[in-house]
Amino acid sequence: MSGDHSHNDSQIDSGSRHNDSHKHKDKYKDKEHKHKDHKKDKEREKSKYSNSEHRDSSDKKHRDKDKERLKLKDGSSDKQKDKHKEKKKEERSFDGKPKKEKENGFESPFIKSEPENNDFYHSPKHEKSLKRELKKGEAVTDGKKKAKKEPEEKWKWWEEERYTDGVKWKFLEHKGPVFAPPYEPLPSNVKFYYDGKHMKLSPGAEEVATFFAKMLDHEYTTKDVFRKNFFKDWRKEMTSEEKSKLTDLNKCDFSEMSEYFKAQSEARKAMTKEEKLKIKAENERILQEYGFCVMDNHKERIANFRIEPPGLFRGRGDHPKMGMLKRRIRPEDIIINCSKDSNHPKPPPGTKWKEVRHDNKVTWLVSWTENIQGSIKYIMLNPSSRIKGEKDWQKYEMARRLKKCVDRIRAQYREDWKSKEMRIRQRAVALYFIDKLALRAGNEKEEGETADTVGCCSLRVEHLTLHQEMDGQEYVVEFDFLGKDSIRYYNKVPVEKRVFKNLQLFMEDKEPEDDLFDRLNTSILNKHLQELMDGLTAKVFRTYNASITLQQQLNELTTSEDNVPAKILSYNRANRAVAVLCNHQRAPPKTFEKSMQNLQTKIDAKKEQLADAKRELKSAKADAKVRRDEKSKKAVESKKKAVQRIEEQLMKLEVQATDREENKQIALGTSKLNYLDPRISVAWCKKLGVPIEKIYNKTQREKFAWAIDMAEKDYEF
Repeated sequence: MSGDHSHNDSQIDSGSRHNDSHKHKDKYKDKEHKHKDHKKDKEREKSKYSNSEHRDSSDKKHRDKDKERLKLKDGSSDKQKDKHKEKKKEERSFDGKPKKEKENGFESPFIKSEPENNDFYHSPKHEKSLKRELKKGEAVTDGKKKAKKEPEEKWKWWEEERYTDGVKWKFLEHKGPVFAPPYEPLPSNVKFYYDGKHMKLSPGAEEVATFFAKMLDHEYTTKDVFRKNFFKDWRKEMTSEEKSKLTDLNKCDFSEMSEYFKAQSEARKAMTKEEKLKIKAENERILQEYGFCVMDNHKERIANFRIEPPGLFRGRGDHPKMGMLKRRIRPEDIIINCSKDSNHPKPPPGTKWKEVRHDNKVTWLVSWTENIQGSIKYIMLNPSSRIKGEKDWQKYEMARRLKKCVDRIRAQYREDWKSKEMRIRQRAVALYFIDKLALRAGNEKEEGETADTVGCCSLRVEHLTLHQEMDGQEYVVEFDFLGKDSIRYYNKVPVEKRVFKNLQLFMEDKEPEDDLFDRLNTSILNKHLQELMDGLTAKVFRTYNASITLQQQLNELTTSEDNVPAKILSYNRANRAVAVLCNHQRAPPKTFEKSMQNLQTKIDAKKEQLADAKRELKSAKADAKVRRDEKSKKAVESKKKAVQRIEEQLMKLEVQATDREENKQIALGTSKLNYLDPRISVAWCKKLGVPIEKIYNKTQREKFAWAIDMAEKDYEF
């Protein structure tokens, strides 16, 4: 069932993208024609000017002088600069850097910079000049700040390069994945013991034993489910002799193995600078060889080109499969996706790929099926790539479209609560939960395939408890179920009377294990949403509610007079409100208590420093009263500044402690990366003078490069 629904969803998303594509293209057609006509006029002027230049070089000098005088009068030099910048922009790439025609071992002729006008770009004259620039090694830019353009103009190439038939690319070339290194057997002095006696393990059994040994200090290895699953999978890797001897995990002693890996970890930390640089250089070499691909005209960064090594599955929350063995991925498991006319990736010597395909309607480069849940894993482009950036932009634009019609949709589902048809009532109540509580829709799963996780449409009667009155509030619904990644969703929510009455009706004469919405599934819901707004799915509500909550919270919580640490605290509180709405929880970090103690020690030391500084200031003031000279006045000013500086440092530490404590069990990163329109954060930073790097780290800034360039300080979601 789940496969069918995900297919329907992808069709819906795909359809919406095509429709959006046509709309955007229409919007830009007029601008493109004007741009081309304007360019032709400029070319005619140029040729006229060029002919006259040949006729009389002395006239040219006079004209130049006249021009200089005019420039001083009417400021037309600025226009000339802008025109020059626009021309240079045509020779620049997405990230503002000149592209080379041959980089990192790729011999492809497809690496070119991003043109604003394809006809102009492909003119031989332009290509020759660009090659000349690149040959000299000169940057194809004037080194000055780029002229501002309207967002839709700046990102116009997204629209120009999009194919309308579901095709994602015409040319794709890459080097394939980097496999995990082979297993290195343990030194002979590192022993494994069973029931107090040394036992030599076979290579396969020893490798799996090391996975458990590396996690010995982790709480996972104390959990019954983890231990049971591990032991079951470990036995599959043992020889028949080992199986007959090793029958009880509690009698296994992994302590020497564990100490060996701890010592290795310490040795890595204690490496010399030269050793670290050597490793860094090797990693950089691998990145340059495998970390980039060529997609159409662009050299793009690949996200996860290294295949995860084998190990033990951890899962999130109380996952029933935790502890199972994640098997080593080999070339025979790998499907390569690239274009027919590219240099195909070569498998390691003596091996072959499972398949090489040329599917240009998907954006993944490599795929394989993992053995724990049977899910397909992919190697994709980096989040900062053109395709990923475009997809993000479309996602948030879709949520902004929902903002315009959400009141109409809400009015309709409220009306549907009174429908004579049970299926319509169920659909309306489910939509209310998705909208109000940001619940995931919930896809049906094959029985026993994965953990017992549910979403809105797959809720069962046992997941809800209805309270006519609770904690001084009427019509309270108590939710308790496992959501995505086996993370518990627990919430007590007052709802409207009609919703409460409907829930009572839906639960009538049903057993606890029966479906709450027995006449609804995600397919039916998404089909209805598509009728309400083109491209609308349940997930769009989640994105919309997360983004609008951030916008509202930032408007309420931040004050322009606050200092930067206080503003960041307000931002994190706004982000936290979204994380709570989306149920993005995490277990407190293992080092939380220790780091809080360290922070408190710093705060205490800073308080003592402040007390000393205040005493020194008081003494300096008394001294100045007696002496009344310039030197003592300066000393007072100096001590005042010292007190102010220490007070600011103390405040910064206290704000940090508050922030850390409040974030203890909330994961801010998930909503920040996936549900919050980044333009809200960028505009907030620009408006309040907060450095963008205080909100987004380097990787996040690369992912949201489009938003950082696009959003101005007055942007509103």
